Formats: sequence, structure tokens, C-alpha cells
Amino acid sequence: MSQKHKAKIQKLFEHPIATNIDEKRLLSALEHYGASVEITKHNKAKILLKDKEFSLVMSHRNSLSKDEVVRLRHFLESVDIVPDKI
Repeated sequence: MSQKHKAKIQKLFEHPIATNIDEKRLLSALEHYGASVEITKHNKAKILLKDKEFSLVMSHRNSLSKDEVVRLRHFLESVDIVPDKI
């Protein structure tokens, strides 16, 4: 199961930016790596990881936009969750 989670994180760091990343599976992968995820009533996912918080806007298409992928990539780099280290 860990390989599936790692693959989801790796997909965030691919070039060109992937836009077909399933949000729910990504959130599950982040929880696997220690994140606390809370879905708000405003359709946002609050991600708390290593005392840092990130707010992810959930789309109705269930996939991330390029801007959201870049923002999430920067957040994961700041908490040291990158493909080379997981």
C-alpha cells in the first residue's frame, strides 16, 4: 500500500504538471505520511502536517488545477515530504 501513496506524492512533482490527480486519493496518501486532514463545509481540505497548515480548494471535478498542484508542491517541500525522502 505504501507504494501507491508514494506514487501519488511523486505525481505532484512530475514535469509537466499533472492535472489528473485524484484529490481523495492524494489526501489519503498525505494521511499515510502523517497529515491530519479536515474537510470544511466550504469544500476545502485543511491539511495539518508538521505544525504547518495548508488549505486546499476541492474542485467538483475531483482533480487538482495546475495552480493547486504548484501550491501543494511548495507546501510539501517546506515540510520535507518529497519523493527523494519518502
